[in-house]
Amino acid sequence: MMERFTFVQKIFLYLGIAVFLTFMLLPFFEMFMASLRPLQHLFRSPYQFWSDDMSFQAYSDIWETVPLLGRYIFNSVFLASVTTFLCMMFVIPAAYSFARFKFKGKTISLGLFLGVNMFAGAVLLIPLYKLLRSMGLLNTYAAMFVPGAAFLVPTGIWLLKAYLEKIPIELEESAWIDGASRMYILRRVVLPLAVPGLIVVGVASFIGAYAQQFLFAITFNQKREYMPLPAGIFEFVGYQSVIWNQLMAASIVGIIPVLIIFLFLQKYLVKGLTKGAVKG
Repeated sequence: MMERFTFVQKIFLYLGIAVFLTFMLLPFFEMFMASLRPLQHLFRSPYQFWSDDMSFQAYSDIWETVPLLGRYIFNSVFLASVTTFLCMMFVIPAAYSFARFKFKGKTISLGLFLGVNMFAGAVLLIPLYKLLRSMGLLNTYAAMFVPGAAFLVPTGIWLLKAYLEKIPIELEESAWIDGASRMYILRRVVLPLAVPGLIVVGVASFIGAYAQQFLFAITFNQKREYMPLPAGIFEFVGYQSVIWNQLMAASIVGIIPVLIIFLFLQKYLVKGLTKGAVKG
């Protein structure tokens, strides 16, 4: 594809990508640099990019300042994993049904699923709180991963449906002629071919679940041992001061699990997005 561009066009293309990445990554880089600076030197003027007093001391101190930090990180990964698993359990059969079957209300249902994504989670907090309270789920893990999965299912259905529609239906018809059941076809024929698409939906759901934890945690949970990292790092905020360098260090440590998962599955993610977008 790059052969279609002239040398000058390539220069502008790479320059544009470099500018875009700079604006995207610069805040994260500055967050890392802030975690290395001593607290008393964070806001000194004039600004110094590098100084001799930088160290990784904050990464050691965070475990003493917030003793439950490790539990908060575990809770975040656990909640995101359970939310993703629960989401996939609903997305797979629903997306397959929308991709293969024709039934009344199909278009309307898909439109309603899309409409759900237009509502911010904050709008539904009060109804969700009353519902979870009536079910006795407040101050539990379920109070965070149940609504989390509910908000992610519609997007997952749309993503996976688009991918399943690219799988030739003739493969399923051949298995159907051989006497295979619908569940067998889904499990043995469709899902193995849909692995890249499943990875795309799984990664998107995991990242979405990781990002939405704060709102549900501060609303539906009051127990420290169940708090995820986005809510737990508020312990670095005191009544009169904020331990900014440790706050930045804890934030970086908290995103490492998601970063590792994304880097490990990156090639499958790109492959799945490409196959889902190209008609074959």
